[in-house]
Amino acid sequence: MNEIYKLSTEYIALCDLLKSCSVCSSGGEAKHFIAEGNVAVNGVQELRKTCKIRAGQVVSGQGFTIKVVAA
Repeated sequence: MNEIYKLSTEYIALCDLLKSCSVCSSGGEAKHFIAEGNVAVNGVQELRKTCKIRAGQVVSGQGFTIKVVAA
């Protein structure tokens, strides 16, 4: 799944982004998914559940890539 997420604020928490893009069905599932090491931000593994994702960053993992752009 390749998706472009239009960010309307300064940033979005990583767990909220995964939920918004339907990578995970709930915030709790997203936090667990991140803690297991399944997510990378700009190619670097990210374990912080509420990492601030800003426009220009790419969030990826097994079977998904989300490009975050300014709205």
